[in-house]
Amino acid sequence: MASIVVDSVSVEFPIYDVSARSLRNTLLNLGTGGTIRTDASKHVVVNALQDVSFSLRHGDRLGILGANGAGKTTLLRVLAGIYEPNRGRVITAGQVSPLFDITLGMDPDATGYENIKIRGLFLDMTNAEIESHTEEIVAFSELGSYIHMPIRTYSQGMMVRLAFAIATTPRPDILLLDEMIGAGDAHFIEQAQNRLDQFLGRTGIVVLASHSNDVIRKMCNKAILLDHGKLVGVDSVDEILEVYASLING
Repeated sequence: MASIVVDSVSVEFPIYDVSARSLRNTLLNLGTGGTIRTDASKHVVVNALQDVSFSLRHGDRLGILGANGAGKTTLLRVLAGIYEPNRGRVITAGQVSPLFDITLGMDPDATGYENIKIRGLFLDMTNAEIESHTEEIVAFSELGSYIHMPIRTYSQGMMVRLAFAIATTPRPDILLLDEMIGAGDAHFIEQAQNRLDQFLGRTGIVVLASHSNDVIRKMCNKAILLDHGKLVGVDSVDEILEVYASLING
């Protein structure tokens, strides 16, 4: 059964070249916010997460709330294993699948068919799994004969349809989402929403960071609130949204 334990996790980013470029641009490149301090060596340090703890079990759908710079993306990257905590630990049971960029790893010079295999391997699917799902992916993407052409010839909408179809094929134990997956043109949205609902339904744990209260209400059964890297609370979605509204309103 899938599970996640986040135990007193802190993440810090030292900024050594702050004098060479603006701190604002540096933080934007890191994709984080948090609080800023100076360490004993007079280096600027961003405390992106500070002593964050919570646990999730199979069936949980967690929404991460907070303003820009609150630490949402940093927390997702820690759960994905992209960032190593400076202090504390993350314990996961089950395969973790981060869907932060559904086109990551795709080769513009390879055909649609070839990219199904490339992206499938990137998502830890076996060759047998990729083969068994290839025709389903092709049919869902509605690319017709374009599936045999290099994807550099695709429109943005065609690229998104193919990438979306591939990304929603595996059956991960733990799924990490930074905002919802874009689905392309209007014709595709309803099909994509139905497929995404099925995809999320067969996932053990879903962790979703979003600025949309409606999305959090629809997708999640619990929520956490971050503020400048600190955990404000862990509770039901309605309770956390109420606390978030109070925080925003001062």
